[in-house]
Amino acid sequence: MASHGFALVARSLVPDETSAIVPVLLEWADRTGVDLIVTTGGTGLTPRDFTPEATRAVLDREAPGIAEAIRMEALARFPRAALSRGLAGVRGRTLIVNLPGSIGGVNDGLTVLTRWVHHAIELVTGTNTPHERIQDSGFRIQKEPLNPGSSILNPGS
Repeated sequence: MASHGFALVARSLVPDETSAIVPVLLEWADRTGVDLIVTTGGTGLTPRDFTPEATRAVLDREAPGIAEAIRMEALARFPRAALSRGLAGVRGRTLIVNLPGSIGGVNDGLTVLTRWVHHAIELVTGTNTPHERIQDSGFRIQKEPLNPGSSILNPGS
């Protein structure tokens, strides 16, 4: 990720146990204020794989499309990618992404992330986003009751 403008701020090897993972995620997201946390490993189906559960415990909002994109990228070449349970989401102003533990899985995941992670971080942190708020969604609320026999789909007479 260094070639994409990211610096490694911290690294920690922790047991794959929720009680060990959660405090590290909380420390990094809440106290160090990093923009991105990437975990590796613990996303499989074995009884000892708890990284997704630990991640879910600290997230404010999940971002399922990120984890889905990572799995989809690898699926054609590596069908067992479907067995990964990695998550992604946001805690405060930090994006957290789970990657598989294999070297290939990490490389595939980082390749996917580098395509749009800068924009995702801009959205999460609220910095430098080209999005404008749309003032008018196009929806209208009817203040008066509908005529008898009419509905939203069939306004009737």
